[in-house]
Amino acid sequence: MATDTLIGPGFSDPVFQSQGAFRALLAALAEPGTRHVVSGAVVPPKGLHAATATALLTLADYETLIWLPAALRDGAAGAWLRFHCSAALVSDPARAAFAVIDAGSPEPALSAFDSGSDQFPDRSTTLIVQCTALEGGEAVTLTGPGIATSRVIAPAGPRAGFWAEVAANNDAYPLGIDLLLSHADAVFGLPRSTRIGEVY
Repeated sequence: MATDTLIGPGFSDPVFQSQGAFRALLAALAEPGTRHVVSGAVVPPKGLHAATATALLTLADYETLIWLPAALRDGAAGAWLRFHCSAALVSDPARAAFAVIDAGSPEPALSAFDSGSDQFPDRSTTLIVQCTALEGGEAVTLTGPGIATSRVIAPAGPRAGFWAEVAANNDAYPLGIDLLLSHADAVFGLPRSTRIGEVY
């Protein structure tokens, strides 16, 4: 049997590790643009960063709809999530509670995901954007709740026009998606309330 078809382990101590990861994810969204390690000692399946896999293992369950690019959905990552979370994987990004994209992928657009409704703005998609690094890229200024004055981040790898899409997402607040930018075992949080300023 090929090694890329084997399903690797999840949490060895689900309660303790998921609690720690959940606190890190909450802190990342409460303090946008600050780096937080999301560690659950998880060996991620091919195509997912450790932080991405840990976040999904922490947040998803059998009631959760997850969107992945087709190559991941039909590969080891999809099998891993089905096994460990019993989550349903969907082909329509607008149906997803959680989704994963590679930062450089030209599609889907952020607007393709569920931005919530006036009655239930909290039921929007949380999107994990897998970057090539969390530093060394185009710098962008953040302001808004959880940021005392302003904060600058420079994740590497986002596609052309990505920050304009994030700014448009904020313009729809209180609707809009929440984002986590991931690489290796760490994330930046970008909730829908975060305003995108100068890009340089």
